Amino acid sequence: MDPVQVFVLAVLQGLVEFLPVSSSGHLILVPALLGWPDQGLGFDIAVHVGTLAAVGIYFRRELVDLGRALFQPDSRDGKLAWSIIVATVPLVLAGLLFGDYVARALRSPAVIAATTAGFGVVLWLADRYGRNERDEYDLGWVQVLLIGVSQALALVPGTSRSGITMTMGLALGLSRVAAARFSFLLAVPAIAAAGSWQVVEFVSAPSPIRWGTLAVAAAIAGVTAFLVIATFLRLIERLGMLVFALYRVFLAAVIVYALL
Repeated sequence: MDPVQVFVLAVLQGLVEFLPVSSSGHLILVPALLGWPDQGLGFDIAVHVGTLAAVGIYFRRELVDLGRALFQPDSRDGKLAWSIIVATVPLVLAGLLFGDYVARALRSPAVIAATTAGFGVVLWLADRYGRNERDEYDLGWVQVLLIGVSQALALVPGTSRSGITMTMGLALGLSRVAAARFSFLLAVPAIAAAGSWQVVEFVSAPSPIRWGTLAVAAAIAGVTAFLVIATFLRLIERLGMLVFALYRVFLAAVIVYALL
């Protein structure tokens, strides 16, 4: 990979990991338009390490509190900690059962365009008609499980893990900030699980490793993701989700025009 490709794809991963847009839509479109080869599994692992570090650093105090409260399930932080665990289970099970099939059968421009646009509209509807009055600590267990099931849908390319979990949170009455915060906290085990699976695949089929390139990619993705998280949480209550829904529809149209 040349330096420009490393920089662009690392910044792109940092941007789209936490915004409610389609990461797979961007990552299939940009290399195709620029004629770049596949970046390789090692690069994917590196940028996931960077984005995981970003969300971990941003929520470091909350994560410490949640870890301490894990064995106090009746406490406010304890309930949230277990909510994150429960909401992660459907994603892990779906990944183990259907991950290979989804990767083979559904990773096409047509599927990505359809899910990018379709779930963009659903995101706007949830934002428009949700009650927007509760925080992440108010979720009941059924609601937590519903968010977890929605997160499992993110295995389908174009859905967007952050987008679908924010959508379900908004539909269940969470405020925009609360829906985003819960989605970002869910990203910690989700990215860790995905990264662990990628490491297993990488070890089973090793290839030459350029540690310097991977370190730079991880750093760029991490810094970008940290800035995205901080900016998104500061602006989303005023900004709303319409701009992201419109962008998703636009991105889907570009994918259809460019790749189909």
